[in-house]
Amino acid sequence: MLIISNSSKKDYFELNKLEAEELNNMIHKCKEIIEKEHKPDGYNIGMNCGEAAGQTVFQFHCHVIPRYSGDMKNPKGGVRHCIEGIGYY
Repeated sequence: MLIISNSSKKDYFELNKLEAEELNNMIHKCKEIIEKEHKPDGYNIGMNCGEAAGQTVFQFHCHVIPRYSGDMKNPKGGVRHCIEGIGYY
């Protein structure tokens, strides 16, 4: 799932205190929605903040990615390794 800010915010660090608190609530809401139909074994929660960190879309957004045991041979490194063959850099 993807959480996107309604206001024009570049990244997580531009969120005000209330928006950051609401983000936490939204992450939990995403988990609740996902678990209505799926039973993941874990989650990656991802945000890239700044070009040097890999951000390519400069509108705040947060990825909530359900993960399953065995979905990758070696999930070490988290979100970088949620697609086979991608993330080894």
